[in-house]
Amino acid sequence: MTKKATETIHARGHPNVSATHRTTLEITTRNELTIRGDCIVAVCADKGAEQLSEPFKELARKENSTITMILKVNDQTETIRGQGSPHLTLTHPHDIVARKSTYHSDRTIMIKADKAAMDLNRKLVQKLKDPQTKVEITLIAEIP
Repeated sequence: MTKKATETIHARGHPNVSATHRTTLEITTRNELTIRGDCIVAVCADKGAEQLSEPFKELARKENSTITMILKVNDQTETIRGQGSPHLTLTHPHDIVARKSTYHSDRTIMIKADKAAMDLNRKLVQKLKDPQTKVEITLIAEIP
């Protein structure tokens, strides 16, 4: 029997979104973004890793868990798939990060992701440059 936990996060775009980072994708609760933040795709999120529910965290920390992140802007969506890990702490108050690598930090919510910021559809990235753009992020942790 599959176990599943879902989280919904709301955020918005920012003029400095470039989405050019090769290995990570980040969403932050902070409202400012410098041009150096090339992995950040949305700001003003209503949750960081620390605020994710315990059921989500519990499943994300299972050895065989899969994590899916769906970014939705208007009628356009982008799906990122990766793995959870027993090493995830999920304690960062501001950020959530999907990583192509197996590196862990308190911000990491997914490792071995199939996409990073640079892999996002460029039409979606253009929308993410608008501070009026509302972004809905759905996170799904599952174990078989």
